[in-house]
Amino acid sequence: MYKSPSKVHQSSLFWDLETMLSPENSLYKLANLIDWNVFEQSFTPLYSKDTGRMAKPIRLMVGLLILKHLRDVSDESVVEQFSENAYSRYFCGLEAFQTNSPCVPT
Repeated sequence: MYKSPSKVHQSSLFWDLETMLSPENSLYKLANLIDWNVFEQSFTPLYSKDTGRMAKPIRLMVGLLILKHLRDVSDESVVEQFSENAYSRYFCGLEAFQTNSPCVPT
């Protein structure tokens, strides 16, 4: 089941990634260069609107796939790197720092 991403930005006083991270980082720059709406518009019709489990955000899944190919790593490794790297989290669309894993790598 698809849920459209929120247009409301709710920043956190201590965990807001956009203000915590350096805008000079390559992943930070790349995240702001990519037109993520293209992926939203392309993949949204493929999701059910009212049945099934709630889907992961499209930007998260596309971002993980891009990171996987940029770094030439396995699914397991990209998920592990995501869990350890705030820039990867920002690249994939997270706005606040979280400690949980984005998905099961299998």
